[in-house]
This record gives sequence, C-alpha cells and structure tokens, in this order.
Amino acid sequence: MMTEPRQPQRKATPLQVARAVLSAFIGIRKRAAHEHDAVTITPLQVIVTGIVFAAIFVLSLIVLVRYITS
Repeated sequence: MMTEPRQPQRKATPLQVARAVLSAFIGIRKRAAHEHDAVTITPLQVIVTGIVFAAIFVLSLIVLVRYITS
C-alpha cells in the first residue's frame, strides 16, 4: 500500500486567521474557505485571535456606552 508523500503544511497568515475568526463571530462562512482554514490554521492562532477580537469588541462597546451616556 503506497501513500502519497505529505507536503509540509503552511501556516496561515495573520490576515487569514483574522478573516476566519471574524467570519466565525458573524456566522458567515463558505465551506471551501472553512476546509482550507481547517488545514492551515492552528488552534493556538484561533484562540489568541479570538481573545484579542473579543477584547476589542468589549472595549469598543464600553467606549461607545460611555460616549453616549456622557
């Protein structure tokens, strides 16, 4: 039984990770893009990017509420 030699997997760029996480926040994702990202994005990249974007979102909401209420 012969198997194909595996090519070294490329890591996703920060922009690709950001797009994947933002589209997950919104809930819009193409199947082909999801399958490609599942191969190139590591769980650590997703976790770190998700935490950063969640913090930015929460801080922007706090700033917006303080601006409106002042």
